[in-house]
Amino acid sequence: MNLADMLSYADIGQLSRIATTYSCECNGHSKNELIQSILQAVGRKEVFEAQVGSMKLEELRFMNSLLFDPRDSFSLEELIARVQQSKFGEPQTDAEPVKAQGAHAKEPKAKRPGSKRTKAAGSEAAPETGPRATITRFKQYGWLFNGFSGPNRYLFQVPADLKIRFRETLERRFMGQLTYAADDPQAYRDEQQLLGCDVSEMLTFIYQNDIPLTAEGAMYKRSVLQIIDRLGVKEMLPARGEWRFGYGRRMKEYPNRMAFIYDYCYFNGWITETGPSLALTSEGMQRQAQRRPEQPDKLYRFWLRLYKNAVPNLRSLVHWIDKLSPRWVSAESLKNTLSPFIKPYYYDNAETIFEQRLSGMMLHLGLIRIGEHNELGRVIRMTPLGRAVIAGLNLEDEEAIVLE
Repeated sequence: MNLADMLSYADIGQLSRIATTYSCECNGHSKNELIQSILQAVGRKEVFEAQVGSMKLEELRFMNSLLFDPRDSFSLEELIARVQQSKFGEPQTDAEPVKAQGAHAKEPKAKRPGSKRTKAAGSEAAPETGPRATITRFKQYGWLFNGFSGPNRYLFQVPADLKIRFRETLERRFMGQLTYAADDPQAYRDEQQLLGCDVSEMLTFIYQNDIPLTAEGAMYKRSVLQIIDRLGVKEMLPARGEWRFGYGRRMKEYPNRMAFIYDYCYFNGWITETGPSLALTSEGMQRQAQRRPEQPDKLYRFWLRLYKNAVPNLRSLVHWIDKLSPRWVSAESLKNTLSPFIKPYYYDNAETIFEQRLSGMMLHLGLIRIGEHNELGRVIRMTPLGRAVIAGLNLEDEEAIVLE
């Protein structure tokens, strides 16, 4: 639903609060006048961009977490959690437990435009703080609405047309911070279709060889090197003592790309570690016999779910890279622009996540090209495959994958 539709379902109290926020001059007792005044105010480009420009970084992060989510509605508890996740490294300020902030809690009433109202001294409600205060502000801006009827009454929604305007406004802001190349780089890497072929290659290697496993169920170094030698992209073995967790079941034993392929095969039930050696399951036998590359959209879907715990807003970051790199763009400027929206994960800082977990894996998935430019250094550009995969998917909000 668009903003006009949601305003028509809102009660006059919420309309009055929104109108007050935008300093609308109208009859505060007329719902129609309130709606028209709000639409006129929000419709002005300078007003909307001024509101976005005044937002704090954590508020931008919170809104960004909603912009590319395909769902229409969110619970209060989920919104509170997202606000808390938007405060990178900052202490939680909301002292109330979530259940005490239930959807039926009433908001303080605001003075209606054009009306007079008095209150007894000391009767003002205490100002809200923490995540709940952020949600209240977004409601007062008309950016969040409670469901209008039925069982969804206390689920929150963002107007569809405002989502588009938010994306367009942020896109203009981000593009103003980027450096684009005037010409093509002297050389670039493009791995389109390679990852899908290597899924089939790994299954074939397991089918053709007896691969012993350690007591922990991992392959020995010799087998890992043999597999790496057959894959389309060569990787170094993980360094001894290097911390590796959070990005897949076998990330700690195998290189990044190979670990992703292995986990993908394991998740699909094509390989088993139950015996003294690695083997294909009956489903894996059938899949190996087909000897066809795995589809890029399936690999992309799996990646979003596998990395979701470590990078909760991975979906939005991928969409921003898609929108901001239709042509060759400096990787450094893109990293600096998106880093404020990347939450560190244990020993991985925003820079490491961008370079290794985000752009590095997008290269392996065939979503982007990475080149070397004489003037700008490393540059990035979306591939035709990447743009098609990202634009063509309408993913549900699936649970993150945790492979034990």
